[in-house]
Amino acid sequence: MKQTMEILARVALTTIIWLVLWWALDLPLSSTMNLFVIVGGVVLVFPFVWLGRMILDRQPTPGRVAWTTTFVHFGMGCLLGIPMLRAVVTHQNWSGGVLPIPSEIGLALVIVTGAATLLTVVNLALKGLGAPFFIALSQRLTADWMYAWTRNPMVLAFLAFLVSLGLWYRSLPFVAWALILFSPALLFFVKVYEEQELEKRFGASYLEYKARTPMLFPRRPKS
Repeated sequence: MKQTMEILARVALTTIIWLVLWWALDLPLSSTMNLFVIVGGVVLVFPFVWLGRMILDRQPTPGRVAWTTTFVHFGMGCLLGIPMLRAVVTHQNWSGGVLPIPSEIGLALVIVTGAATLLTVVNLALKGLGAPFFIALSQRLTADWMYAWTRNPMVLAFLAFLVSLGLWYRSLPFVAWALILFSPALLFFVKVYEEQELEKRFGASYLEYKARTPMLFPRRPKS
């Protein structure tokens, strides 16, 4: 019964978040308000994640961990998803430097990093029986294939994809936003909340995996 309720909640929240993202995509905003959304939404990740961690630590039973993570993922989908979409659809209106890089190089990087991101999603689905963020929690600890090289290949690939978009746009402000603001916010979530949540769900097996596998930058798996 509890598992059914969790699935229904995730389906409902996933539907809501996609509707919210679709609404935010075409929302007419002034330049000032658009900047507030793009910057402010990401900044709010830090107190939100810290609050989620406090709730997670308060009563770390399996059921409480699953429900807390469901709603934390939902909040992260809004706080990072809306600013990201607004940044993508309004980047051409940003004032700032133009990167002296051929757009063809940026496009090639977008294709490569986009494909890598999709592969990490497939990896998680096949080995962990899960999906990114608010869609579905992994049912098994994923430690094979790309996850044998780094604990967060999806995060690494997606951040590389976001920077590649900025290179394709030849937009220095977009690349700076991705590196200076978006990346630290996402990594803060991974380090402060997600690692603790995985430790509470998978216990010693996750701690062993964590000890032998780097957090972000890939390293050849130990035999």
